[in-house]
Amino acid sequence: MFNRWMDIDTNKSALIIGPRRSGKTTFLKNSFPDYKYATLDDLDFYDWALRDPKGFVQSLGNHCIIDEIQRAPKLTIAVKYAIDNENAHIIMTGSSSLGLLDSAAETLAGRINIYSMPTACWGEEISNPKHSIFGEKADVLIIKNGMRNFEEALTYGQFPEIITLDEKDAKKELLVNYRNTYFIRDVMQLSNLENVEGLYAIFANICRSIGSHLEVSNFARESSLSVPTTKKYLNTLYQSELAFKLYGYQYGPAKRYIKAAKTYFADNGIIESFNQRLSDGQLLENFVISELEKRRKLGFIKTDQFYYYKSSAGREIDLVFESENILHAIEIKSVKTPSSKDITNLREFARQSEKEVKCYLFYLGEEYSEIDGIHLIPVYSLFCGK
Repeated sequence: MFNRWMDIDTNKSALIIGPRRSGKTTFLKNSFPDYKYATLDDLDFYDWALRDPKGFVQSLGNHCIIDEIQRAPKLTIAVKYAIDNENAHIIMTGSSSLGLLDSAAETLAGRINIYSMPTACWGEEISNPKHSIFGEKADVLIIKNGMRNFEEALTYGQFPEIITLDEKDAKKELLVNYRNTYFIRDVMQLSNLENVEGLYAIFANICRSIGSHLEVSNFARESSLSVPTTKKYLNTLYQSELAFKLYGYQYGPAKRYIKAAKTYFADNGIIESFNQRLSDGQLLENFVISELEKRRKLGFIKTDQFYYYKSSAGREIDLVFESENILHAIEIKSVKTPSSKDITNLREFARQSEKEVKCYLFYLGEEYSEIDGIHLIPVYSLFCGK
């Protein structure tokens, strides 16, 4: 396994949340080779953890890794006891936050650090980060390397096992395996879902709605599900870290959650696994926003939440976030030569804002440039960027 762009405090117990196959287990086994390891994917360990949580944790000693703890959230009570009374250092992983973060917050507050491990950032298997995406210009070699790797990254995504495979057919086959197991079976088990056809339809509808508002009633109708069931399915995808949503940004903080959300997949490989054909613009938008979301989760982009923006006149901005008292507005265009028309919404957004705004346009060219104060950034600069 290549080195991951993640550092954890080795002096404090931790919980690492991330989707299945994002590399959590391999990372921890490499980082803590002397720690005793147990996974609740093992039926014997799972049964033991449910019947005798305290005895299970004690059997692992004072230095251990507990994998897939979301299967037994109450185990965190035994973990708390071991940390408080036995000076234990325990690293836990969860591939779903469903019921787990609340349990950890109640029982382990102040005792552990919580980290997110997304699928690999684009270029993570090559080296450590080479530049800051918004603060520096990537050198020409990074841009060229990104161009060479772009189509495969856009299509097959960045699950660690996927990017270590050389053949496209092998990547496709493994993604289909992921779909049938981790994306479908695990999600259904987590929330006791029963309608596999409905879940497939939810995935397909999210693909078709990339870049558009998510209307739950439309999803329900097109998926032949009730509205409550559709909401449950969607929530499980969010909790499983397979998808995330952007709320509409408003200048008044109290109004930020009023508008309908947009949903994106955490990795483009999920889209490919369902053999969904998106427009070039949709595929690029999901790719760029998911890559930036990974860096936000890893702490490279200092903000608590990403948003999108839509004005009363219908002008949209793909991504908005606040960092260090500066508002960042980002548009994503599948063009090689941007025109003034492509930056119209950014100019209008900056004009209306009372805050300092930095505007960026990610596009499919090779050069950094500027139009009317709008910074043009090559999409390829995401390669090895943080």
